[in-house]
Amino acid sequence: MLDIDIIRRNPDLLRRALARRNESPSIVEEMAALDEAVRRATVEADEMRAKRNSASKAIGELMRRKDADAAAIAMQREEVRELGERIAQAEALQREVAERLRGLLLTVPNIPRDDVPDGADSSANVVVREEGVKRRHDFPLKHHWELSESLGITDMERGAKVAGARFYVLGEPGSRLQRALVTWMIDLHRTKHGYVEKAVPYLVKSETLVGASNLPKFADNLYHDAEEDLWLIPTAEVPLTNLHRDELLDASLLPIKYMAHTPCFRREKTAAGRDVRGIKRVHQFDKVEMYQFVAPEESDAALAALVEHASDVCRGLEIPFHVLQLCAGDMSFPSAKSFDIEMWSPGSEEWLEVSSCSNCTDFQARRANIRFRRAQSAKPEFVHTLNGSGLALPRVIIAILETYQQADGSVRVPDVLVPYMAGQRVLAPVKR
Repeated sequence: MLDIDIIRRNPDLLRRALARRNESPSIVEEMAALDEAVRRATVEADEMRAKRNSASKAIGELMRRKDADAAAIAMQREEVRELGERIAQAEALQREVAERLRGLLLTVPNIPRDDVPDGADSSANVVVREEGVKRRHDFPLKHHWELSESLGITDMERGAKVAGARFYVLGEPGSRLQRALVTWMIDLHRTKHGYVEKAVPYLVKSETLVGASNLPKFADNLYHDAEEDLWLIPTAEVPLTNLHRDELLDASLLPIKYMAHTPCFRREKTAAGRDVRGIKRVHQFDKVEMYQFVAPEESDAALAALVEHASDVCRGLEIPFHVLQLCAGDMSFPSAKSFDIEMWSPGSEEWLEVSSCSNCTDFQARRANIRFRRAQSAKPEFVHTLNGSGLALPRVIIAILETYQQADGSVRVPDVLVPYMAGQRVLAPVKR
């Protein structure tokens, strides 16, 4: 959520930011009008409280006099009663308008940093760098959905039978491969990058999703249990953001670096085409998430480090990848600056997004009320939050299968995963 002072002091900044994000700037005027109404109602209520206090004091002085006039006392009491009713009305109006203002503020995205490129969609994203050499194969390459079925990695038919379209079952080889990837990535981020692992709930309360910036704007993309008012998480970012909700942290604790492995649940709607094949775009998938709470002046450097942490996974797997800086129109709602990491998948001949790393500045911290204090006498400040996939598994599995496939239909296990696969070096076709 944005600081209301931006609307009061620099509304043009917000108008420009909304235009860069393909959002209508007309909401700025509406929020400014509501803010003015809240402040006006506050002033009026304060003035009436002062009058009521004076009237109450006058009643006390009258009652102490021996020649107190009962009629005058009754009039003063009536004035106090009327003022009380007017104050209650002003307070109710103040709460109503303030709630409307907060509701609008919750729908406004973060302001892009000045060095974020302009652009309406992904076509304006900028390739920052590319690493790795694309492997040469001297045989016709298969797509991942062919390989995953023949190797027993996935069973799309039984996944659909159990849960419907866009769900899948991992077979024994796929389960082992996914578990190896998760364990290796967690070990890498712990030992090399300094993250602390957390096991978090997969179902969360509404206020948790508000704090992470998913509600109210993206309710249609989430799975919701209306009876219990619990939501399945779309990413571990949601519970990790809220671990320190409504807390005042000591500056000595920063930076705080967490990671979590969770399933992610999303009601993705896609058009017909190549994305419907295999496990590229599904309703449930596993992901290792990295999350940081940092001091504001450290967040730019933390974002650069976060991108490197995700890139290290690609390097370890020896799969070519490139880093994209996202344009303003393609960034996620809470992000002020983002980079995507995409792996090369030769069977499909496409770059697959496996990580998105974002600096959300104080946007989520304001919503979740996460602050820190630099010194005992210092004024509390909002932390900056950052998140990044480290990595998202379905597309990593796709890239591994298509990159490491061999002419006989088998797939070689990347060297870093062999110890996590009990020494197994090849995934061979299985009998169906």
